[in-house]
This record gives sequence, C-alpha cells and structure tokens, in this order.
Amino acid sequence: MMSLLQILLLIIQVAWFLVIVHIILSWLINFQVINLRQPIVASIWDGLNRLLEPVYSRIRRFLPDLGGIDLAPLVFLVGLYALEIIIRNNAAALVRGF
Repeated sequence: MMSLLQILLLIIQVAWFLVIVHIILSWLINFQVINLRQPIVASIWDGLNRLLEPVYSRIRRFLPDLGGIDLAPLVFLVGLYALEIIIRNNAAALVRGF
C-alpha cells in the first residue's frame, strides 16, 4: 500500500512540475522572450495545453471572470498541494488499515 501512495505522490509532483513549466512558458511567450514560430516551443506549448486545458477549463467554470487574469493554474496547484498534504498526513492510517 505504501508503494501506491508513493506512486500517487510522484504523479502529484509531476503534475506540479508541468503546471509550473506551463506558467513560465506562458510568461516567456507573452513577454516575447520566445515565440511559437520555433518548432520545439510550439510542440511543447501544444503538448502542455493538451494536458492541462481540460483541467483548467473545469476549474474556470467555478471561478469568476477576472478579465485577463487566469487563476485556474493557481487553484490547481493549491488543490494538488492540499491533496499531497492529505495523503502524507493519512499515509500511516491507510497503510495500517491494510
């Protein structure tokens, strides 16, 4: 059971990393440090959008419209962190139960 919890925590950490990369990449694109005409940047951007937009769109349904400010990544990161805290705090009880 402990191995499953560690795998779940690894998945949460990978998701956290992908969101951070997506945020930084969006800033770099918006401030024209890099552009989407570069094939590697375009493919990374497209891949990250395909992974994260389904999650972001569900979160955006519950958030108020703030104009140009998108809080969906922040809400997702907070949710991931809360899930990690719950798993870590209850890991002993979950392992002991099996």
